[in-house]
Amino acid sequence: MRVTEGHGVRLRAAGEGDRERFTEILAAPGVARWWGDAREEAAGVCAPEEGTRSYAIERAGAVVGLVQAWEETAPHYRHAGLDIAVDAACQRRGLGGAALYVLARHLFEVEGHHRLTIDPAVGNEGAVRLYQRLGFRPVGVMRQYERRDDGTVRDGLLMDMLAGELVAPPLPR
Repeated sequence: MRVTEGHGVRLRAAGEGDRERFTEILAAPGVARWWGDAREEAAGVCAPEEGTRSYAIERAGAVVGLVQAWEETAPHYRHAGLDIAVDAACQRRGLGGAALYVLARHLFEVEGHHRLTIDPAVGNEGAVRLYQRLGFRPVGVMRQYERRDDGTVRDGLLMDMLAGELVAPPLPR
């Protein structure tokens, strides 16, 4: 997918030119607490590992966030996983839900995936609620899933969704 639009947002392939804006988004305290070092994370989003695709989320021509998809390509286990960050100033306006909906629909309908996963920190209650509204269901807690730069660890919540469970969110405000 190079560019896709729908549900009030536009997703386009992220590139090196997005690094500064992604760093700004990821450095905001409400975002950084879930993502970590903004410069390092932005560099990884702009030059993703093999099997991962990164997209800039645009609204009215402005980059308001980023979303990623990665794939498990083994035929018997093929599925995709998602990750997202939205500018703190643009949160709670429906943009993250719209971007996830557009990407999930593409992964299901165009790429033929039957299952998607997402793995927020257990304490990221706002994200968990959003993912549930879109149709993701909790699978289980992954204990001590993530080791933070300060040495602390936190649990992750594995969530998944099957193709027929995707729910369209309200249009962004």
